[in-house]
Amino acid sequence: MSEQSEAIADGIDFAVVAYREEGTWQVEPLAEDTVEDLDSLAAELRRWPGDGGSLGLLSVDEDFFLIVRVLGAETRILLSDITAATDWPVARSAVEHLELPLPDDEDDQVPAGDLGIVADLGMGAMDMGALLDEYELYPDEMLGDIATKLGFGAQFEEAVGVAAP
Repeated sequence: MSEQSEAIADGIDFAVVAYREEGTWQVEPLAEDTVEDLDSLAAELRRWPGDGGSLGLLSVDEDFFLIVRVLGAETRILLSDITAATDWPVARSAVEHLELPLPDDEDDQVPAGDLGIVADLGMGAMDMGALLDEYELYPDEMLGDIATKLGFGAQFEEAVGVAAP
């Protein structure tokens, strides 16, 4: 593994794919070497052709998360904090894919991308925006809330190793 790959792997809290197969949610862990950048993550997600595409849920350094949804050639992205692009290659590749300028030190921690990324699955853009305003929540907690809202909370918790309450 290269030094960059090792640094990325050290910062990954978890990476999972979620997809529906015949109406039932499936959640599987992703190998850390498949989430180095947006292109490799999207390519990996295309291996899981669920009903309505597949979702990649990635938490990094207990600091930010990235949701990537692929359906055929389409790739949709939601990055929880645009300022993560200054330190993390996977966040930088997401910002570049969105064709946004890289943030500078004075920029606020705001989301970038598609707040409606999972609107058709049960969580609209307004609900997503409200969740992202919950600054006291960690990325894994936010992703857990999203997974629960979409109907795969228990599978998500099992895949990331969180004990169910």
